[in-house]
Amino acid sequence: MKLWDKGYIPDQQIEKFTIGKDNELDLQLAPFDVLGSIAHVKMLAKIGLLTGEESVKLIQSLRDVYRQILKGDFSIDEGIEDIHSQVEMMLTAELGESGKKVHAGRSRNDQVLLDLRLYLRERIEQLTLKQRELFNLLISLSEQHKDKLMPGYTHTQLAMPSSFGLWLGAFAESLTDDTQLLLNAYHLVNRNPLGSGAGYGSSFPLDREYTTQLLGFESLSHNVIYAQMGRGKMEWIVSTAMASAASTLGKLAGDAILFMNQHFGFIAFPDELTTGSSIMPHKKNPDVFELIRARCSKLQSLPNEITLIKNNLMSGYHRDYQLLKESLFPSFDELISCMDMMVVMLSNMQVKKDLLEDSFYDYLFSVEEVNKLVLRGIPFREAYQEVAAAIQEGRFKPEKKVEHTHAGSIGNLNNDKIAADMEKIIDEFNFPATARALEKLLIIKE
Repeated sequence: MKLWDKGYIPDQQIEKFTIGKDNELDLQLAPFDVLGSIAHVKMLAKIGLLTGEESVKLIQSLRDVYRQILKGDFSIDEGIEDIHSQVEMMLTAELGESGKKVHAGRSRNDQVLLDLRLYLRERIEQLTLKQRELFNLLISLSEQHKDKLMPGYTHTQLAMPSSFGLWLGAFAESLTDDTQLLLNAYHLVNRNPLGSGAGYGSSFPLDREYTTQLLGFESLSHNVIYAQMGRGKMEWIVSTAMASAASTLGKLAGDAILFMNQHFGFIAFPDELTTGSSIMPHKKNPDVFELIRARCSKLQSLPNEITLIKNNLMSGYHRDYQLLKESLFPSFDELISCMDMMVVMLSNMQVKKDLLEDSFYDYLFSVEEVNKLVLRGIPFREAYQEVAAAIQEGRFKPEKKVEHTHAGSIGNLNNDKIAADMEKIIDEFNFPATARALEKLLIIKE
């Protein structure tokens, strides 16, 4: 069955090529297609294109399909082009003429747009909550290790004293920025395209505000052409937010790989969380971090891939957009998997104490000594020259004490403020409001 069937049989080679992976990927859109259809049916009844009896039967049938999907009993039949065709076929098989009416006022273009927005809205929620889990762990570890000093680097050279608390807290705050980007993406995704049709609206008096309310969207995609132009742009915005989070994870993984190297020895992990060598008995390889780093590098290429697919297309729908699902859908699971593994590794991380007591790290305290001279009234440039001379002449012996008290420094991490910023961002998503709207859709009160 094809929603565009005109009475002829398409060439099988053409059909296979144009359907691509839709049969597989559309299964992920199935629950959202049903939710969108329930809202559409309610709206068609409201404007008089369906009778009350027809709408009740259609909604009940759609709820049955939804239950099948949740149980894993749903599939797209052989010869059925996509999820939209499958659902409509099931309604028609059960309800006859009423099932054939459900497509009035819709195009597959606004159906797939709606499904994608509902899908992305849910996946962003899952990703956001996973980021908060990693964030909370980083904040906790930052507090736990705030008094344990470690080297800080610039140009990959020893620079100034840092602390494990400062290092871990930096990645926590980085995740707040990543989550802010996800929030921005969520707001842009959370707009209702239903009723835009093929991109040029409909002569039916569709109540788009009503379906917006039913589906828990924040607002409409107002202009029907732009609703279609949003395809590709929407995926790019979401992928950019994901790439930002992947960048944070990739850098953290890279640091961990370096810091557990024997030349550094800052951190260690239980043997069972590392892998070995087939020839070198002593090896404890950081394979988990290396794979996180590689996967996150791959995820950061996604916005560019989407850009190359969507660029230079005129306004309106193009089949090119179909390919975006193939790259974007798996990326959520990949990023969430990296976060899960990062939580596992960091939860078992062992931190080396008294690291900077080694004379190897004496020069880290050169700035501290300069600052002490400045506090005694010596101009900074003269103090700098005095300490530099001591270093050059081999008589530099610092007092290894750090007194950083300003906001965000070793002695004043501001983790409470960073955590407050994160919770403020999370609250702004307002996930419960969306959940309540969808729950109402699945309860028939007619």
